[in-house]
Amino acid sequence: MDMPKTAVGQAEGAHIGKSVLIKGELSGSEDLYVDGEVEGRIELRGHHLTIGPNGRVRANIHARQATVQGKIDGNIAALDRVDLKKTASVTGDIITARISVEEGAYFKGSIDIQREGAPRPAEQKPAGAPAAAAAAQPAQSSLISK
Repeated sequence: MDMPKTAVGQAEGAHIGKSVLIKGELSGSEDLYVDGEVEGRIELRGHHLTIGPNGRVRANIHARQATVQGKIDGNIAALDRVDLKKTASVTGDIITARISVEEGAYFKGSIDIQREGAPRPAEQKPAGAPAAAAAAQPAQSSLISK
């Protein structure tokens, strides 16, 4: 089986061929090229995920970087960047620091551009919730004491 090559000619990480169907959670500690079907969840937080032109993914994705040439139905969270090539079709929300969308790509969803080093919205909520509760308590206690 021929592995996709990087710019310097070295083989990337794992390869899922176009005749392969995976259902469930897919995680790994290397780059992944998907040209088959995946249903469930993909976790490659420190690595690059490429969805090839034949790739069909119905999953939420967490990766360092994602390049999409095929079809994704699900959300993408990529720490570094997301590249939607002209053959890409994405239905779902994208959270990333950088994004590129080639002319001809299809996208339906929202894009949340995160500054590098900025805390994710989920990390900000717990810090804000106690402050709001503390601010509300004095007002309630002053009403009760009167």
